[in-house]
Amino acid sequence: MGRVEIDQSFCKGCGICVSVCPQSILKLDMDVITPKGYHPAVCIEQDACTGCASCATMCPDVAITVYREVRA
Repeated sequence: MGRVEIDQSFCKGCGICVSVCPQSILKLDMDVITPKGYHPAVCIEQDACTGCASCATMCPDVAITVYREVRA
């Protein structure tokens, strides 16, 4: 299980994270425009996140943090 957090103040809406997500749970939010004028990425289904961190690895703006659940 994972959780994705996207810092909209850094996201420039390039869409790389959207294209690399194996679960297809990220999208660009066309209803939001950041103060810098971009449509930021959002996670549309947190429960489906596997915590693979492909999105965070590929993000050129380091706008994404992925948290993984540790099982004891």
